[in-house]
Amino acid sequence: MTQRRTPPFRADHVGSLLRPAAIHEVRRQAAQGAITAEQLRAAEDEAIRDVVDMQRRVGLRSATDGEFRRSSWHMDFIYQLEGISASDEKLQVKFRNADGELEFSPSGLKVDGTVGLGHTIFGDHFDFLKSTVDPEVTPKLTIPSPSMVYYRGGRAAVDPSVYPDLEDFFADLGAAYAAQIAAVGDRGCRYLQLDDTSLAYLNDPAQREFVAEMGFDPQTLHLRNIRTMNAAIAAKPDGMAITTHLCRGNYRSSWAAEGGYDFVAEALFNELDVDGYFLEFDDERSGGFAPLRFVPKGKYVVLGLVTTKRGELETVDGLRRRIDQASQYIDVDQLCLSPQCGFSSTEEGNDITEDEQIRKLELIVETAEQVWG
Repeated sequence: MTQRRTPPFRADHVGSLLRPAAIHEVRRQAAQGAITAEQLRAAEDEAIRDVVDMQRRVGLRSATDGEFRRSSWHMDFIYQLEGISASDEKLQVKFRNADGELEFSPSGLKVDGTVGLGHTIFGDHFDFLKSTVDPEVTPKLTIPSPSMVYYRGGRAAVDPSVYPDLEDFFADLGAAYAAQIAAVGDRGCRYLQLDDTSLAYLNDPAQREFVAEMGFDPQTLHLRNIRTMNAAIAAKPDGMAITTHLCRGNYRSSWAAEGGYDFVAEALFNELDVDGYFLEFDDERSGGFAPLRFVPKGKYVVLGLVTTKRGELETVDGLRRRIDQASQYIDVDQLCLSPQCGFSSTEEGNDITEDEQIRKLELIVETAEQVWG
């Protein structure tokens, strides 16, 4: 067993990082019109340089921009696709944690035109990130998966006068993503991650009931999602590693769904044509490791054993024991280690400090070195 030279890396992370106080302040000023867009970008540039350097110092082989230029992990991207706009409707998403429930009310979306790609989304974000990393560090771009465009809105969010047949919508969506992936590949992206909550949510019976209410078939929606993602990545550039990250919700240290990966596992691991899977396994919400028996040779699973939802620090011994447990179902050489989700999927961030975030990343690197050398 050895450290990996290509993504995913033995010690890796999902993408988003806690926004420093300075970023919160300049975003507030920009929203009030007190500073210009150029001043905001300059402040973001400085913060991203610092957070990229932090990732290098803790020993990570990849680096993201922490998603510092975004308000949320997905909507900032989705609203930039042609044919999609924000709706007046507010979504009501219930999250929960050990202390109770809280409600997240983001704006909804509507598909009111032909879906396409008018420009490379986050292209300039990636260009800047690439310019900041050391030669031995791989810049990683994270974007939401295609299924995030329709998972919450369902058929009602897609204008029937534009798409009387949903198969045409799925085809255009896959093509738009394929164009996006080709475009970031042209800019030098060799590590791309498609973030997808739907494939994890669908393991929860309550979520499958929600899917049925939207007019989708809860027994087959995961297969539809996999087909759309495969269309998006079918012509990926040579040398680009594509992973997907699955989680059950991540908003201010809370989650929206529960359940192991059993419902989707066989199709997920054998039909989705990605190189690796970031899977959360930080507590009992995620179920056991048995579904990993379906992972074929040649694919990698990044075990999300370190929680981003609490500051309490795991131990090397505890993580090694859990890696050993997972290796009962999959070759340990197909495993890597990461946090279970981002530290700040939305700009509010999780209930954890920046120092705790750093210690968790350092722990992942230390554990990976002990396990894989």
